[in-house]
Amino acid sequence: MRRTWLAGVPLVGLILAGCSGSGGTPSGESHRTTVSASGTPSASPTAAGTGWNAWTANYSAAEGRCEATAHQVVCRTGSGGLVGRSRSTGEVTWTVPPAGRGKDADLVVDSATERAVTSSGKTLRAANLRTGKAAWTRPLTDGSAFPVVIRVADGTVYVLETPTAGTKVITLVAFRASDGTSLWHHSVAADPYGDMAVFGGRVYTTDGTEVTARDARTGNTVATSPQGVECDYLITGGHYLVCTGSPYSAEDTFPPLQRLDPDTLRPLKTAEDTGDKPERGVISSDGVLVLYEANAEDSSTGSWNAYDLVHPKRLWSYDDTTEEGELAGDRFLTFTPRNDAAVRDRVVSIDLRAGPKGTGDAAPHLSPRYSQARGGEYPRLAVPGGDPDHVVVQAGTHRSLRSIPLP
Repeated sequence: MRRTWLAGVPLVGLILAGCSGSGGTPSGESHRTTVSASGTPSASPTAAGTGWNAWTANYSAAEGRCEATAHQVVCRTGSGGLVGRSRSTGEVTWTVPPAGRGKDADLVVDSATERAVTSSGKTLRAANLRTGKAAWTRPLTDGSAFPVVIRVADGTVYVLETPTAGTKVITLVAFRASDGTSLWHHSVAADPYGDMAVFGGRVYTTDGTEVTARDARTGNTVATSPQGVECDYLITGGHYLVCTGSPYSAEDTFPPLQRLDPDTLRPLKTAEDTGDKPERGVISSDGVLVLYEANAEDSSTGSWNAYDLVHPKRLWSYDDTTEEGELAGDRFLTFTPRNDAAVRDRVVSIDLRAGPKGTGDAAPHLSPRYSQARGGEYPRLAVPGGDPDHVVVQAGTHRSLRSIPLP
């Protein structure tokens, strides 16, 4: 039987804490229904305003993953198209039509450069977040056998593209975010499934056996990891760089969790992980890694585990059934376990250091129940930047977005 860490906290207290201040029915389902500009029913907020409000809105079958900034929600559509929505109402405020056919990359939204960037096939596209206009379109160097990996930092867009299936020699390209000017490109030894990290003026890639750091301005190599460091996948946050096993691995054993010095790429003392399959992780600015680790034989079950990277130790664990989780300030957000009838269909907010057994101000907070948070909706979270007071729940099955107060 799987453990439920909320069992260590009085559930009645948790539910009351999660529902306090909601100002509505505990179900969280009270709203008015209107028709959006696209002609589909959507729920409008009961109060208008220029900031974030509570609302629900349907999204079309063409739309995929959505992200949130401090001012809006941006969703990717097929073939490189984009849709922008109001943070106050969820209504569509602008659209960028699809560019053509091809595999879509992840959507990257960067408030600093006012750009949303995605790709489709052999085309990289950027839209202006403020105006909703296509900012620029650029051909990729060789096309790509895989969806490309995109990152934006310090006014530059970095792209990893793989022209041929089965090769580890891929192209790393840098473009100026404002106008798409090509700044540099290099052929590099890397694994497109190993991800890419950009921070502190450096670009980090891995081919599974070696991590390489490059100067973000030139692409020139400035450091490589020593022999013996296994690094299938990179996780970063703040100024921390961590290697884990690959979430795409079909193996039963995985390389141990390993923190690297971002300057020298030498291994640093790191807490011992659980040995389960690492699926996804986020790192806070003060060095807490929250990592979803799944059973290698049954990836439908797993736990979020928190590790202190500065004083290496495991802080806490939270049994869950989803790898969807995000950071919001000094708290971690995820969905409650779907197999726990007392708390399911909610968003839970957990203090990064106290964990699910925290008390007082550090106690977990639960949202009301939301239909969008049900396990069968395959929900995910989109968290605005900064110190948000609302987050967006994206339901995949019935294609609904819901802006909710931060638990």
